[in-house]
Amino acid sequence: MTVHTDDPPISPATGRPLTKRGQQTRRRLLEAAEQVFADLGYHEASIVKITDSAGVALGTFYLYFDSKQSIFEALVVDLNSRVRHSMSEAMAGAADRIEAERLGFEGFFRFTAQHPALYRVVREAEFVSPAMLKLHYERIVDGYRAGLAAAQRDGEIAAELDTEVVAWALMGAGELIGMRYLLWERDADGCPPEQIDPAVLEGMTAFITRALRPDATATEPDATEGVQR
Repeated sequence: MTVHTDDPPISPATGRPLTKRGQQTRRRLLEAAEQVFADLGYHEASIVKITDSAGVALGTFYLYFDSKQSIFEALVVDLNSRVRHSMSEAMAGAADRIEAERLGFEGFFRFTAQHPALYRVVREAEFVSPAMLKLHYERIVDGYRAGLAAAQRDGEIAAELDTEVVAWALMGAGELIGMRYLLWERDADGCPPEQIDPAVLEGMTAFITRALRPDATATEPDATEGVQR
């Protein structure tokens, strides 16, 4: 079963929407799958390991998912929905597009610090379910394009920018910055950071400001000012 929407979950066994209790059990299975897939990878993970981690009977699994691939695909959709929610929630109330970008990336980095499995799951989707990989990125880009287009109409970002290209570029930048400064970073005890370094976020914001704002270069000081010639 391939999952393509954020619609209310349906039991593959009954074909009916899940009860509140059923949704809670499904959530436990997804949380267990997130950890198992992150720790073991798709091919080493198993339904038994997922149900054991969730504290759910093996037979109960099939009330919610019909295969290992089914729960993997549902997990991609679930992580995508939650990371987009984290970004949207963080951006609420931003004064302009540049502030929205900074706050949105804060929300993205906060989520990925708490759910590093996002990286492994998304990358494995390239081989396990390429359609879900495409869906994951396109859903993020769709929201991005709408926000950028509105900012263009308001004169907050340069009118000549191609919003689709910009959306893909910003998404790629955020993903790789998160990989470098959250997924790979370790302190002296070998522990990953709980949040992105503020200096990294400010550096990224400065870069985005220069890239998006039509007047960014005019407001920046001359880099050669005061240099002896």
